[in-house]
Amino acid sequence: MKTDRLLLHCKETLKLGIPIVVGQLGVIVLGFADTMMVGHYNTSSLAAASFVNNIFTLVTIMLMGFSYGITPLVGALFSRKEYAKAGALMRHALSANLCFGVLLVSVMTTLYFFLGCFGQPENLLPLIRPYYVVILCSMLPVVLFNVCRQFTDGIMLTSIAMWILLGGNVFNIVFNYFLIYGKAGFPELGLTGAGISTLASRVLMAVVFILLLASKKRFALYRNGFVKARTKAADILRHVRISFPVSLQMGMETGTFTFSAVMVGWIGELQMASYQVMVTMSTLGYMFYYGIGSAVAIRIASFTGLGDMSGVRRAAFSGHAILLVLALCASSAFFFFSDALVAFFTDDEAVASVCFTLIAPLILYQFCDATQVCYANALRGTSHVMPMMWIAFVSYVAIGIPCAYLLGFPFGFGETGIFYSFSISLFSAAILFLWQFLKVSAGQNQRE
Repeated sequence: MKTDRLLLHCKETLKLGIPIVVGQLGVIVLGFADTMMVGHYNTSSLAAASFVNNIFTLVTIMLMGFSYGITPLVGALFSRKEYAKAGALMRHALSANLCFGVLLVSVMTTLYFFLGCFGQPENLLPLIRPYYVVILCSMLPVVLFNVCRQFTDGIMLTSIAMWILLGGNVFNIVFNYFLIYGKAGFPELGLTGAGISTLASRVLMAVVFILLLASKKRFALYRNGFVKARTKAADILRHVRISFPVSLQMGMETGTFTFSAVMVGWIGELQMASYQVMVTMSTLGYMFYYGIGSAVAIRIASFTGLGDMSGVRRAAFSGHAILLVLALCASSAFFFFSDALVAFFTDDEAVASVCFTLIAPLILYQFCDATQVCYANALRGTSHVMPMMWIAFVSYVAIGIPCAYLLGFPFGFGETGIFYSFSISLFSAAILFLWQFLKVSAGQNQRE
């Protein structure tokens, strides 16, 4: 009987998660295509892209994490059929997310003037600067898309974001080809062309999503709540209290990889290029984990809204089972197809040889990554998000970054040691998130 219930939960999680995974697969294909096209253009462009992309990945993930506060709240309202309230909540969330987006864009604008202080190779700065500016301009469209996506995910319509992502990514890949290499009458812009294509696709996806929500009949009840609501400072602060811990948790996790990218830049251009290839490959696992993790959060939010705590636990454990299978699949792909995957991104034999030394540490951290994604999202679904901040600080800042430095430099393992440090930080996070989720769900059961 317990096995049947577990299988039923797995089925429902997959039903919600597969559209998210397919949408994220589009993101993976886009990341692969970006890195492949830039990597085959020249190695210097690949190294410059590595630096900029790793910095902006931190911003993108923090924006995504901040929008995650919408999902459990909308999911709980949706499960109780309070549709107008869900629409009003989206308005408050949109205001809060735009404020947060403007804040991060301001910080990144200031950072632009200090790019020369990061110790990166001097010959890369003329490539880094224009690409940085274009990617910076694409951040606010990302905010709009995130809010719309988390809202539709919260009301169980995960396929909408999937189709918009896939369409936007096809657009991006096509115009990457035109603008990087100067095809079909377009100028040859190299790395800057890749950035312009990314900006255009992000604007397009945000506009399509907004038009869809504003025009389709099925969203009429939500639109009424959105239009009639009046957002006050208290509404924004209420959203911030739930969203900011998630954003900070994801930001600190991503910050481990961002600071590691900076440290790899201290070693050399060749290592930077190989790091970009391997981090892009790692998204093959992470984005799949993210899709199922989001489905776990959505289902747990629904069970929490109904007060069904046994459903909360089963949803988390079934999601974890799915994620462990995905981690096994990703690890197998990295092990058996490493030659083909690396060759897909670069034909520089020196870069490829460095990449092959990073396969083992890449495989090592997959199961830890899958576990921490599951239980971080489980906590998000219950809206118990405050513990996520201290867990992230301990795992990624207090443990992860120092380990990356120590293994990379004093211990002399270079970029390989930096990659091995990810296993240490992600294992710490996995254990702490699991412990906290068990504590929270047990405590709620006792109160009932």
